[in-house]
Amino acid sequence: MTVTMDEVLDFIGNLPNAIQVAQIQEASALRLSAIDKQASAGLVAGRRARIHESLRPALLRGLTGTVQKRNRTGSRAGFLLDEESTRILRRDPRNTKYRIPEDTKRFRIPGSGIPVSCLDEIDD
Repeated sequence: MTVTMDEVLDFIGNLPNAIQVAQIQEASALRLSAIDKQASAGLVAGRRARIHESLRPALLRGLTGTVQKRNRTGSRAGFLLDEESTRILRRDPRNTKYRIPEDTKRFRIPGSGIPVSCLDEIDD
């Protein structure tokens, strides 16, 4: 039996109490997590990627580089900018956070890494 989205929304809208709505919310969050994990499964160390528009700070959006090692949970990864993105970040007037020496060709974003959900794989 196929259920339409309208039927699902109607069902949720008619739930009688907050506990049942919270159960739907929890199931939705788990499903979203599984979808994110599946979508980013191919983003392993060594793959090229682009930081997409949902990441903060905004000055990192659109920069490209190489995915580094993921953290223990797999939710974040180190990110090594390519030469062009390193140059762009170095020259960005909004950049008050990242100090990139002139002789640095490729800059690794410091800290705990970039959320893997904010990286789009680039096909070479």
